[in-house]
Amino acid sequence: MKKISLVFAGVFLLGYVASAQTKKKTVTTKKRPNIILILADDMGYSDIGCFGSETLTPNLDELAKTGTKLTQFYNASRCCPTRASLMTGLYQHQAGVGDMVNTRTQPAYQGYLNQNCVTIAEALKQGGYNTYMAGKWHIGQAPEHWPTKRGFDHYFGLIDGASSYFTPTMPYRPNQKLTIALDDKEYTPGPNWYSTNAYADYAVKFIDGNKTSNKPFFLYMAFTSPHWPVQALPEDIAKYKGKYMKGWDILRAERFARQKAAGILPQDAQLSPRDKNVPEWDSLTAEEKDRWDTKMAVYAAMIDRMDQNIGRIRAELKKQHQDKNTVIMFLSDNGASNESIKGPGFTPEVLAANNKPASDPTSFTAYEYWGANVSNTPFRLFKHWEYEGGTATPFIANYPGVVKAGSISKQPAHIIDLMATCLDFARVPYPKTYNGNTILPTEGMSIAPLLEGHKWTGHNALFFEHEGNRAVRQGDWKLVSQRPENKWELYNISTDRAELTDLSAKYPEKVKALTDMYNAWAEHAGVIPFEKLEKRKGEEF
Repeated sequence: MKKISLVFAGVFLLGYVASAQTKKKTVTTKKRPNIILILADDMGYSDIGCFGSETLTPNLDELAKTGTKLTQFYNASRCCPTRASLMTGLYQHQAGVGDMVNTRTQPAYQGYLNQNCVTIAEALKQGGYNTYMAGKWHIGQAPEHWPTKRGFDHYFGLIDGASSYFTPTMPYRPNQKLTIALDDKEYTPGPNWYSTNAYADYAVKFIDGNKTSNKPFFLYMAFTSPHWPVQALPEDIAKYKGKYMKGWDILRAERFARQKAAGILPQDAQLSPRDKNVPEWDSLTAEEKDRWDTKMAVYAAMIDRMDQNIGRIRAELKKQHQDKNTVIMFLSDNGASNESIKGPGFTPEVLAANNKPASDPTSFTAYEYWGANVSNTPFRLFKHWEYEGGTATPFIANYPGVVKAGSISKQPAHIIDLMATCLDFARVPYPKTYNGNTILPTEGMSIAPLLEGHKWTGHNALFFEHEGNRAVRQGDWKLVSQRPENKWELYNISTDRAELTDLSAKYPEKVKALTDMYNAWAEHAGVIPFEKLEKRKGEEF
């Protein structure tokens, strides 16, 4: 045990030195900027135009063109673990959301944010910012854990993990209650509701309302798009119907080619094989092809509508003359989802709605393995696993005159870095105590120097764990395993981003070194082997 602790101490010391080096260069703009953090939900690596997609995302593409793209940015591979880590600058276990929002007695797995962490909103509010949130919360379902109890001045959105985009409080699981909230009160949705529009409506209202304040603002815009159920507006679906009849193999190849052409991937990159759960396109009937084309058209329309609403937010910034003094960062909470609407976890009504065409607003369906394999081009596997297909996200940062325009960085960074980055831009210190509680030191480091185009030492190592799936990345090496096999695999990410060639047998000493590092981190972060966790109370996807 002592040996493991010494190993982690060495890792921590290297990280501390690297962090100290990055602090030599800090943001020096006189006026503190507004900060907008935009999070997509279950969106794959190649699902926006500037990362290879055929989907129309002109606003995100423009933010990338005039800002910076990070091609090796990581999340925590699942909805609420990512949100807990992103909001606190800690690994999710340290924040109390080591798995999902299921209630357990183990402190690292209690299912809501603990009192030994602060949110970005709490830290920035203490530093003089107004703080707003719109969209999906999913890191504390009881009212005492809602956003307004964790530093947000105003909130509007979905407390839970998923819902219909047209009838958002309709339960899809037995004995379920879904909540839309306005600040700290339940809100009843009215007619003509579409979630993506509704959440952005309030984001625009919050920005408009801030104009009477002399304070900068922080906005956490957490869209539910494009998480299942795949549901979109007819006018958006019409743009894409028929565009996916060429089949998944051709679509993946086209996205892969665009990624290489854009510099997202190197020219010698490899495309992972079609997932084993996806059949050959020509083996499908005409009806099956049309059904999948419809699902993909609806999925693309969901992302298109999200981008349109990002455009509305940008337009409001320009209207308020705040566009030149606002940091915008965009990412996804995990890789694409292969999940399906099947089994006893769903109500009979929802299971029946799964059989309707995705273009029907009363449907409730998902695009499953078939669509997720396209979305995650060029990677393999999906949300939930710690391979690149689960943890890699497109990342865009834009801050006129500060973030280097038109640049691409391949340096690894992580959601734990967003707390430090926001505080760095805002010139607000990270608190040691908050509300009388001792706060754990942040695990992240500011990527502001990297975004500005300066030298950034980066992390000595990054760590991942979700429900027994594990990984550690150090430099170009990545050690990864999946449950229940629990066998370590070793990949060189610089030459094999799709994780196709396992080098563990060739480099056993590297496997041993990275395993020791992972074990030391797991002890430090409070990870409990998944098989040893108590049975979950309640059911969460």
